[in-house]
Amino acid sequence: MKGFYSGRIESITPTEFASMIDHTLLKPDADYKILEKYINDVREHGFKLLMLPLSLLDKALEIAGRTIKYGVVVGFPLGNTSTKVKVFEAVEAASSGASEVDMVMNISLFKSREYARVLEDISTVVAEAKKKGVESVKVIIETTLLDDSEKIKAVELVSSAGADFVKTNTGFLGGGATVHDVALLYRASQGRIKVKASGGIRHALDALALIEAGASRIGTSSGDKLMKEFLELTGEA
Repeated sequence: MKGFYSGRIESITPTEFASMIDHTLLKPDADYKILEKYINDVREHGFKLLMLPLSLLDKALEIAGRTIKYGVVVGFPLGNTSTKVKVFEAVEAASSGASEVDMVMNISLFKSREYARVLEDISTVVAEAKKKGVESVKVIIETTLLDDSEKIKAVELVSSAGADFVKTNTGFLGGGATVHDVALLYRASQGRIKVKASGGIRHALDALALIEAGASRIGTSSGDKLMKEFLELTGEA
């Protein structure tokens, strides 16, 4: 990730920093031992939530119950499943205890300029997820695959669909969150939706640069490392 944090570390407390992190476990080889480690990370540091695939949610609830919050990915990682499948995933996630859903935009349809179908896909998932009590729906647009004009158009669609966040990347297709992209999405959103930066964020200063650029949430599998570095930077380690 390319970026430079120019602000003051003291302007963000450790609690505030932790509350902006979605600690993410989406590795295909993650076993229950790793899941327990990530649950403990969320508890120890006070991260916003634990982001999981739907298949791990039941086990996470068995281990931790409702002592932490959970997010579940939908249509992950390519976004090209049908709307019905995405809705099923989102509804099952919500019914099983997820408070947030991160869905992948249908990038193939978007690239084909089938904007009405993309809007319908997102809108339907948002509506059904919210009916089941989901607090936030984030839409991953895979910025690595888009030019700047496409990123702006994607923000318009995500906002019009009623989602709460536009999210940069899945992290599965190379590339990752950049200060340029986050700033662009933040400007394009005009306060209508928030921005989640995700993909390749492995250091506290990188996360801080993305927050300074406009991100309200950071998605990372390295939340524990980010907190360690942040506490060292603030002298609280």
